[in-house]
Amino acid sequence: MRKKLQRFQDNARCTYVIEPGKASYQTIQGQWRARYFHNHHAIVLELGCGRGEYAVGLAQHFTNKNFIGIDIKGARLWVGSRLAVMHRLTNVAFLRTHIAQLDQFFSPGEVAELYLPFPDPHPRGSDEKRRLTSPRFLALYRRILQPGGTIHLKTDNDALFFYTLAMQQAQSDVHDLVYTTDLYQSAWLAAHQGIQTKYEQTYLNHGAKIKYLRFSLGSPT
Repeated sequence: MRKKLQRFQDNARCTYVIEPGKASYQTIQGQWRARYFHNHHAIVLELGCGRGEYAVGLAQHFTNKNFIGIDIKGARLWVGSRLAVMHRLTNVAFLRTHIAQLDQFFSPGEVAELYLPFPDPHPRGSDEKRRLTSPRFLALYRRILQPGGTIHLKTDNDALFFYTLAMQQAQSDVHDLVYTTDLYQSAWLAAHQGIQTKYEQTYLNHGAKIKYLRFSLGSPT
């Protein structure tokens, strides 16, 4: 408990973390480039970022893009923020909020890409609306993504992967859909820059195959 409280105190002082209680939490919508990153680069989100491995890893590889890790667990965000401090990154941030509230923090068209690394599959049928690739969340992503914005999914879960694939194949505005049931034996592996989450490392150690799916929503302007 003491360790978690210390992390919350660190987050309160850390400029990398945007969370309740900070003035920017209420005013950042539509202002990420102007007021936080101070550039005009594309904004990319890692949803359910946990410890922020993807946000930090991508920020290191792509210095011409801005990355924001989003999670409701402040103690997890602390890990990502410490990595950002260690590497002196200027193109990464962490937002503490529920993913269902994304449109309160991003204006229409403000986001270029979304990464969904190993989201909770919510296997019960009654929990479909909680899956991050369900129609409910796709409608949310459409509100904040620029036309032609890209979504990336990595998962070890067969049911979530095939559910997502079927969902996208049924959408009229989905294009550039690519997918593989074994990322580490596919042509798409290099696109991931060797970045692995803690969950991915565990799944690989147990012999699981990692599935990958990418698609774009809407037509580019």
